[in-house]
Amino acid sequence: MRDIQPWLALLALALVSAVLTWLARRYALRRQLLDHPGERRSHHVATPRGGGIAIVVTALVGLAAGALLYPAAAAHLAIFAAGLVLVAGIGWWDDHRPLPAVRRLLVHMLASVLLAGLVWQATGNALQAVLLFLVATALVNLWNFMDGINGIASGYALVGALSLATVMPMPFALLAVVVAAGCLGFLPFNFPRARIFMGDVGSGALGYLMAALAGLASVVTSIHWLALLIPLSAFIVDAGFTLSSRMLSGQRWMEPHTQHVYQRAVKAGWSHTQVTGVYILLGLVGAAVLALSVRLVPLQQAGLALAWGALLACLWAVMRVRLRNY
Repeated sequence: MRDIQPWLALLALALVSAVLTWLARRYALRRQLLDHPGERRSHHVATPRGGGIAIVVTALVGLAAGALLYPAAAAHLAIFAAGLVLVAGIGWWDDHRPLPAVRRLLVHMLASVLLAGLVWQATGNALQAVLLFLVATALVNLWNFMDGINGIASGYALVGALSLATVMPMPFALLAVVVAAGCLGFLPFNFPRARIFMGDVGSGALGYLMAALAGLASVVTSIHWLALLIPLSAFIVDAGFTLSSRMLSGQRWMEPHTQHVYQRAVKAGWSHTQVTGVYILLGLVGAAVLALSVRLVPLQQAGLALAWGALLACLWAVMRVRLRNY
């Protein structure tokens, strides 16, 4: 079983995720867990939420299987799973009964500490651990902010996870395959037509999982940590620059809004499918850039990552100007 084929694992776990998403939709409809249209939302009909629990449970199933197949890694996988449960748990609670943002952030930081501790224990590099703590805390929240139209959060995570899987050796790449499988099973229920939304339980968990995969890759490969963020950069740039602009203008940046470039594009008349397709395309290009960077020395990898980030920042600025009236 240790020689399991990644694509077979991907398909099997995707089926598990799809079944769980279907069950989550039935649960949400029964409990009336619905997101209603509003001025700060990009959808027009009441839609059940919380489907991201399927991605979380699928990931936990994959982690449990990994612990059975590789007993030496069981303790590390358990700590990783504990962080995932913390992030998903506070998101699930928030989906049922909204919580203060500060309380959610404290839980996210605690989960990020667990990830950072794993990296510190594996490498002895305190700086690398601190960087992962900051990246994980940011991505948990950025993925939540970017989960505003059909398919964008799960579709972009699917591409990012597979991209990171291609640069990691086995069996570590299987963790990325597990994340991709969870997204693949959920995606047909959310794109192109949303029959269920991911909810905070899924968006926060995906941010945590993507940070964990980047952190794992930084331990098991020699790739510069900046380069490992290349497949995630479109989200980092849109969310990061949008939130920065809101802070600088004195707005309450943690409140829901529709000022991200992807949201403004929808308000300008682009369909959800078109906008999500653009972000997935950016993710695929980022995956190609990461694959290219593997052939370079770490300093060159960092330079390429910064250049890619600068290009995306310029694109964000151009689109921000073009969509300024929306």
